[in-house]
Amino acid sequence: MSDSDTPLRLGLLEGDGIGPEIVRATRDVVDDAVATTGLAPVEWVPLPLGHEAIEEYGDPVPERTLEGLAELDAWIMGPHDSASYAPEFRTGLPPAGAIRKRFGLYANIRPARTLEGVRSVAPAMDLLILRENTEGLYADRNMAAGSGEFQPSRDVALAVGVFTRAAIERIAHLGFEIAGERGKKVTIVHKANALPMTMGMFRDVCYEVAAEYPDVEVNDEHVDAAAAHLVRAPQDYDVIVTENLFGDILSDLAGELSGSLGMAASVNCSDTQIMAQAVHGAAPVLAGHNRANPVALFNSAAGMLRWMSRTQRYSALRRVGERIEHAVADTLRAGVATSDLGGLASTSEFTEQVRARLHRW
Repeated sequence: MSDSDTPLRLGLLEGDGIGPEIVRATRDVVDDAVATTGLAPVEWVPLPLGHEAIEEYGDPVPERTLEGLAELDAWIMGPHDSASYAPEFRTGLPPAGAIRKRFGLYANIRPARTLEGVRSVAPAMDLLILRENTEGLYADRNMAAGSGEFQPSRDVALAVGVFTRAAIERIAHLGFEIAGERGKKVTIVHKANALPMTMGMFRDVCYEVAAEYPDVEVNDEHVDAAAAHLVRAPQDYDVIVTENLFGDILSDLAGELSGSLGMAASVNCSDTQIMAQAVHGAAPVLAGHNRANPVALFNSAAGMLRWMSRTQRYSALRRVGERIEHAVADTLRAGVATSDLGGLASTSEFTEQVRARLHRW
C-alpha cells in the first residue's frame, strides 16, 4: 500500500452469536485507524458464514464464500456456533476448520499479554503461542477426505495423529523468525516422553531448525510441565512452538491467565494469506444484548494488519495495527471495560472509546 493507492480488500465473516456485533465494531475501528494514517479506505466484502449461510445456501461454509475469500487480501472472521447447527451440518469440519484447511493456514498465532487496568492472575505475561494448525492430534485436520477418527466397534474408538517433517519445519521456522523480532527465546512444547515417535519427531525437527537461528535461545518442555510453569512463571516465556492440540489448550490457559478469554486474540496464516479470528466462542446468551467484549477481535485484526506489513505492498499497515493496539490498551488503562472484565461499558460504548483514542497516538 505504500506504493499504491489501491484500497485494501478485506472479507467480513460475521458468524453466529455475538459475531455480528463484534465484527461490525472491528470494521469501524479498522476504518478509523486506516483513516488516521492517510491510507485509502478499506473495501469491505461481506460473505455468508454459519447460520446465515445455512439459511441462504444450505451450507455453513458455501462455495461462494470460499471462492470470494480467495480473491481478497485478508479476512476478519467472527465466532461460529456449530454446536447449534442441525445434525447434518455438524458432521464435517466446523467453519473455521474448513477455511483453514481450504487455504492452508498452517500457523495459529496467539499472543497473550497482560494489560494495565485488567485484573489478571499473571501480571507479568507477554508471550506468544505458535500452534501448528494442520496436523497433530486433531483428527479432523489430518485426512485429505473424511475424519481421522474411526470406530472398529461401538465400544472402541480410535484417532490418528499425523506429524510430518515438512509441517514441523515450516512452523519451527516461523517461530524462530518471530522470536528474533521479540525476546529471542523459543520453547518447544511436546510430550516426547510418552509419544517418542510423533512428539519426539516434533521436538527433534524443531531443534534441527534452531541451528539456523544461533541468536535465538531454545529449550523444550513436556506439555504438563509447561502448563504448570505457565501458571507459576509466565514471564519465563517468549515464543512457545507446539503442536495443534497442545497449542489450543495452552493458549486458552494463557488467555485466561492474562485477564480473560474475551481478550485472547489470534490469527491463522500461511505464507501468503491470513485470517483474524478471536479465540473465544459465539456466546449465544450474550447475542443482541450489546454486552460482548470486542477486545480479542480488535487485537486479532491489529495482529493481522501487522503481519501483512511484512511485505512491501502492505508495509504501511504496521502503523495501523499498532495504533489499534495502543488505543485498546489506553482504553483499558483508563478503566473502561465490558462486564466480563469487571467494567460497565457496553460493546458499543467500549468501541466508541477505542475509536476516540485512535487519534491520540
